Amino acid sequence: MDRTDPRPRAEHRARRNRDADWNAWPVVDYLAENYRRLHPCDVGVIHHHSAVYRSYAPAALDRTLELGAGPNLYPLMLAGAASRRVDALEPSAANVRYLRHQLVHGADASWQPFYALCRSLDPALPESCADALSRVRVVPGTADDLTPGRYDLASMNFVAESVTEDFDEFTALCAAFVRSVRPGGRLLASFMEQMPSYRIGTGPVWPACPVDEATLRGVFALRTTGLRIVRLAKDRTLPEYGDTGVLLLTAERPEGPAGE
Repeated sequence: MDRTDPRPRAEHRARRNRDADWNAWPVVDYLAENYRRLHPCDVGVIHHHSAVYRSYAPAALDRTLELGAGPNLYPLMLAGAASRRVDALEPSAANVRYLRHQLVHGADASWQPFYALCRSLDPALPESCADALSRVRVVPGTADDLTPGRYDLASMNFVAESVTEDFDEFTALCAAFVRSVRPGGRLLASFMEQMPSYRIGTGPVWPACPVDEATLRGVFALRTTGLRIVRLAKDRTLPEYGDTGVLLLTAERPEGPAGE
């Protein structure tokens, strides 16, 4: 089977996004496995993403997007200097509840080391995590609800490859991500490399679409300009999800017609 095209074998019906109950996403278990301490993977992602946000003057970006925000706060923290407003678009009711609680009552103490690293890399960030997150608005919804060209920058972290087994649906989600920014707008994304469908804790198996660098280039090269992909080695401090590392992507939406 060609590793650049992760379509399931014919005898297996690919589960699509709608086949999973995302409202029942196991927030507590997910955070316990991935974000209750700062992992080497997180350090790598934060360093990479921070460099993009530091390239902008404070408040230079009118409106930015975190597509499929989930309960991960550090991508939202990173935008807290460059962006005047961050829309955290999230379809899962469980994740929406968690995000809103964090914004109203303050981030869990376990997020403080993440914010300390973000601010050490970008001194333009506010002194407090609460101030950085004050730019965030939680928006219940899916990629289907996006208005093309609304955002100056769009970020997406561990989403498109971890919500469907269907390669065409993965591609459509990435295309919607590209279209969400204005022509010339920046795109910033993280993908688990070659991750199969996975389990959180002892819960159900969630659908995923294994991707590698060639897959991402095939999906994004015709839709973007300035495409750059960096690989992080597999993080052995995380649970075994079957991935082989992390792929970090930056690109821009072309000024001409693209992203279709």
